[in-house]
Amino acid sequence: MEKKKVCYICAGCGISEALDVEALSTLAGDDFGYEAKTHQALCSKEGVEFLKSEIAAGSNCLAIAACSPRAMYDLFDFPGVLVERINLREQVVWCTEVPEGDEDKKQDRQMLAEDYFRMGLSKLDKMEPPEPWLEENMSKRILVVGGGKSGLTASLEAAKAGYEVVLVEKEAELGGFVARCKMSTPVKAPYRDLEPTGIEELIEAAKASDKIEIFTGASISQINGGPGVFDVAISANGSSEERRCGAVIQATGWKPYDPKKLPKELGYGQFPNVITNVEFEDMVKAGQIKRPSDGGQVKTAAFIQCAGSRDKKHLPYCSAICCQVSMKQAAYLREYNLECNIYIVYRDVRTPGQFEEFYRRTQEDGTVFIRAENKRVGDGFIEADDEVLGETVKIENLDLIVLATGMVSTTEPVVEEAAEEAAEEKKEEAEEPKVIDQYGPPILNLNYRQGGEMPLLKDGFVDSNFICFPYETRRTGIYACGPVRRPMGTAAAAEDATGAAMKAIQAVEVASVGRALHPRAWDFSYPEFAMQRCTQCKRCTEECPFGAINEDEKANPLPQRTRCRRCGVCMGACPERIISFKNYSVGMVGDMVKSIEVPEEEEEKPRVIAFVCENDAYPALDMAAMKGHKWSPFIRFVPLRCLGSLNLVWIADTLSKGMDGVLLMGCKHGDDYQCHMVKGSELATIRMSKISETLQRLVLEPERIRVEEVSIADYDRVPQILEEFMETIDEVGPNPFKGF
Repeated sequence: MEKKKVCYICAGCGISEALDVEALSTLAGDDFGYEAKTHQALCSKEGVEFLKSEIAAGSNCLAIAACSPRAMYDLFDFPGVLVERINLREQVVWCTEVPEGDEDKKQDRQMLAEDYFRMGLSKLDKMEPPEPWLEENMSKRILVVGGGKSGLTASLEAAKAGYEVVLVEKEAELGGFVARCKMSTPVKAPYRDLEPTGIEELIEAAKASDKIEIFTGASISQINGGPGVFDVAISANGSSEERRCGAVIQATGWKPYDPKKLPKELGYGQFPNVITNVEFEDMVKAGQIKRPSDGGQVKTAAFIQCAGSRDKKHLPYCSAICCQVSMKQAAYLREYNLECNIYIVYRDVRTPGQFEEFYRRTQEDGTVFIRAENKRVGDGFIEADDEVLGETVKIENLDLIVLATGMVSTTEPVVEEAAEEAAEEKKEEAEEPKVIDQYGPPILNLNYRQGGEMPLLKDGFVDSNFICFPYETRRTGIYACGPVRRPMGTAAAAEDATGAAMKAIQAVEVASVGRALHPRAWDFSYPEFAMQRCTQCKRCTEECPFGAINEDEKANPLPQRTRCRRCGVCMGACPERIISFKNYSVGMVGDMVKSIEVPEEEEEKPRVIAFVCENDAYPALDMAAMKGHKWSPFIRFVPLRCLGSLNLVWIADTLSKGMDGVLLMGCKHGDDYQCHMVKGSELATIRMSKISETLQRLVLEPERIRVEEVSIADYDRVPQILEEFMETIDEVGPNPFKGF
């Protein structure tokens, strides 16, 4: 591409009053060969028309020096044109304070603006227009695995939107667990009466749709490829079928917690009239409510809540629907025998939203609720420590005791009993879901170097960035919905499935034009590998958060580019620096660093560079400036796609140039991670721990480098972080390599 380079400087928002715009224009022209033009308000209607006329006249390499790239991004989006935004407003003018007549501070602000010019123009000089990655025979068909309420809803919603669907169900019939239920809890006004499950209508609608191809008694043998090009091998009734799909929805549902693992105090397996809520539902569906011991009439019954749930030794989480299910089953009993005595022994009643009306109805029907933490079940009786009365109560002559066992995802890993006991101590310590690289039983059988199934949360649910992207998994183009993702009832599962269907549609449409999926949904770039220098170290394949890189038998990386989310973690991981994007590379960022001017030591103007995540830290900085916060003009910010894309050579470049400190600002990681790229900030922290040892060997203080976790909501905390780091730099003194 032959570049016609022009730098457009906006004079609005106080920029021309605060900065010497003419000096910036001269810098752009003399040092970088850019024609410089100034406009009073580039974001105005006249300003945008001016830019469009410039592009029509041949300008195709634009530096826009104005507001933050996070502002007015739609106005300055010009397809086919290279655009680099230079943030003069938020991160130069608004964040620095220059008292009237203070020429020294005014010069500091001008130097800050000039450095950002050098950084932006250095990067733009190396950028090339991204070319979308497209493969042959890309498909928009959607694979749905699981034919229960979630899977059927997702299939029908996708079909209504005009997309072909392949629905794979392992059982001989569709319907999942809901098909085993007689009735459903209320989901419409007045929210007091049981309702039909509606599963039969969903099954018939799916069978009648000419957009949905159904496989029952089937399983997935293997899935190859990525979004747009998933090649799916389906085993059904002794035969094998292959389908190409564009996206995958996992809706494989849940299973009840194994009651044999419950505490002995609950009596399961010891007394025949102690059953689970699932066994009771089967009993009702079969049309007979009776005492299991002798088939006699049920005159008195009790339900025990949280049987295994909210217990670190069993299920540490709440299963969300057990309270409602027990109330539904109490309604079954009331219909069966109007005079039946019914008790619900609970820890906390959880009936959010309109389900509170159903709770009231259950109370009005005569069901007795007893709040008790400790319960002991005997043959026909329950002893419970009533927390309201403050005494032990005994419920006797019980014909039936129903344990409300919790929901377990079908992706829960199969763990041998010995290993389970060995892990018990770790379970005690962990209280929040934690992302770990473990995998459940074979369901999807993905041909991924990093594992054949979805990475899971600690409690066995399909991994999801639940802070920002509830349907996303760590496998691009594969979405989870329903109880396989988290415990939920049928109404929530239907809503969840609709959301997953929309995400799958988005995935196939985006893949079909070569764009990235979240969070860089506008990005047409993709990673390119200079394989002649590859040393087969496997770091890119091991560190990729999304499994976008497989390996051949010689450990050469095999990128599946439609899986890639363009985070650049592989670029940061590669010690040989062979991975790059046309608009983001080790060389580009390195040139940005090298373009910063470092004053001599005697000038007493330190230089600190901050590598910041574009998803959280960078917008937090923008918002801090918008809120009127000020900070040192000696800090330069370099936005990164993800802190995990940070390559250690940039640290070396920074220190060898004589800069005094390096600050890394990334997303929170750990139990409730917020990193948009799952583990990018965690990887950056690990890399920095290694470079600290190198600093000590070079007699450079490790305090010169700091890693900070910053969320997008930390705009009030960011200035304090910057101030504290600058104080540290003042204490350790100038970089001894300054001037070399």
